[in-house]
Formats: sequence, structure tokens, C-alpha cells
Amino acid sequence: MNRNGNTYTVLYAAIMVILVAAILASVSMALKPRQVRNIEIEKKQSILASVNIASTTENADDIYTEKIINQYVINTKGEQVDGDAFDIDLKKEHAKKDGEMHLPVFECETEDGLKYILPMRGTGLWGPIWGYISLNEDMNTIFGANFDHAGETPGLGAEISTEAFEKQFVGKTIFDESGDLYSIIVAKVGQDAPAEHKVDGISGGTITSKGLEDMLRDDFTRYEEFLKKKKS
Repeated sequence: MNRNGNTYTVLYAAIMVILVAAILASVSMALKPRQVRNIEIEKKQSILASVNIASTTENADDIYTEKIINQYVINTKGEQVDGDAFDIDLKKEHAKKDGEMHLPVFECETEDGLKYILPMRGTGLWGPIWGYISLNEDMNTIFGANFDHAGETPGLGAEISTEAFEKQFVGKTIFDESGDLYSIIVAKVGQDAPAEHKVDGISGGTITSKGLEDMLRDDFTRYEEFLKKKKS
């Protein structure tokens, strides 16, 4: 074979591409269990953070097992259905019709009593945002909140995942005096809204703030029948 010919060059390049692809595939497969595990731990930490329980990668499993006393799946009629709450993918569920949507619920025993944790997912400026809202047993008053994002701007929209922003939600209510769902307004400067239903938006992060407000309204609406049944 002419080592200087095109055939040799093409074969050599093809073999190298195959070898590199095989190595990368092997590395990816080897790392996948660890990646899945890291995602699981991070999710447990976020759920616990929504009820103001701190955890680390080392103790999240134990604390989660101790504190999360029940988890189940409901539909938009507030009825319990089969499924694993922890494995529910809200992105996929939100793409379904309301009658087909499945929603996870987590119950946590805290020093302040039983709390109900509702996962949520929406869209910010640059990509998905998500979070967990915990409610008191009145199914109305927010006990805690934890938010995160895929790529919001540091110092602007990314501020939704800061403790200072999340703390604003504590004590706010999602139903009005008539029992109708009001949700939470993430307000712009000067925007008028009832104090019990309002938090301050992110300065310079208007689109992310609006996306978070939409997320809360849309997902509280999906959980509305469940919340009303629990209240009655």
C-alpha cells in the first residue's frame, strides 16, 4: 500500500475516529452511574432545602429517608394515581394534556409540623427554571421555597436561586380570602399587588422574574384541585 496515497490517509483517519469514539463511549458509560447518582442527590438536597433543611452530599440520603415520610403521584383532578413521584419528569408531563398529566407530591415531617412539597418547572430568559414550594397543612401558606436554573445571567436572573430571594416567599399565601387561587406575583418596581401574594422581582432580571411568576401560576393551577381537597 502506498503510505503516501489517499487510501492510506482515509483508512488511518477512519480507524482513529472509530478508536476515539469507542474510548469516549466507554468513558461516558463508566461515568453515567455516577452522574445519575449526583443528580439524585442534588434533587434530594433541593427538596429538603424547600423545607429549610440543610444537607450535604454525604448525608442527603439519610436525612431524606428520615424526613420525607410520604411521596405519591396525582393527576390534575387531585386524584392519586400510580407512579414514582421521585422519577416524574415535569418537562414531559407539562407536554401532555391536563387530563393526562401526572404530578409529584412529597410530604415532609418537620419540627414545625407536616409540610407538602410541590415541584415546579418553567422557562426563564435563557432556558428552563425549576423549583420546589413547601406548604403548611392549611395548603395555602408557603413554608419555604427553593429555585434553580439552567443558565440565567449571573447577578441578574440567576438571583432566583439565592437565599435572599427565596426567603421572600415564606409566609406568603396562594389563595385569596374568597378561596380562589391567586398564586404569587413576582413584582416589578412599583407594581401593585396584595402584600400577602407578592414578592419583589429581580432587579435587571425582568424576563426571569416573569418566567418564575408564570411557572408558579401554571403549576399551582395544576395542583389546585389537590390543594382544595386537602383543605376541605
